[in-house]
Amino acid sequence: MVGYTLKVNPLEEIACRRCGTCCLADMIGYVTEEDVARWKGQGRDDIFHIIDNEQAFWAGDHFVSARDGRILMCCPFLAWDEDGAACSIYETRPGVCRNYRPGSSQICPQWRPDRQSR
Repeated sequence: MVGYTLKVNPLEEIACRRCGTCCLADMIGYVTEEDVARWKGQGRDDIFHIIDNEQAFWAGDHFVSARDGRILMCCPFLAWDEDGAACSIYETRPGVCRNYRPGSSQICPQWRPDRQSR
């Protein structure tokens, strides 16, 4: 089993700058059985279609192409609008995305070492 170490800042309200870094990062993300059940219950075939169309699958911490095994470098649901990065499935995004807070980890440009919890 691979272990991960990630310095985390205490939770505080920091406005997201919509830079997309967290959606581009090879972060520890995963879709849970609850996410899948919710999407099925909501009839979100569009989500499953994108995953199937991209031929991508979750490999524990990132999307991998089923075609050639390469790591996909961003979330397939990442979109861009005039204000910056946007989630195309925001209202039903996976729990890992729902729980992420801007500035809470080193992958976010708003992370500051002086706010690090001890």
